[in-house]
Amino acid sequence: MKNVGGIDRILRIVIGAALIVGALMGYGVWMWIGVVPLVTGLLGTCPAYKLIGLNTCPMKK
Repeated sequence: MKNVGGIDRILRIVIGAALIVGALMGYGVWMWIGVVPLVTGLLGTCPAYKLIGLNTCPMKK
């Protein structure tokens, strides 16, 4: 079930990709953490959101 919507999803993809590019350019191994927001943004689901009951997807009527 998707729980990451619109702007949240776009931000995750952009920030995740930027961090991965930084890691590839040698700015630090810690930047590989960008894989997490990239994957959650691409899949549209976040396990942490599920744990705390958060959902940024628009409400269905």
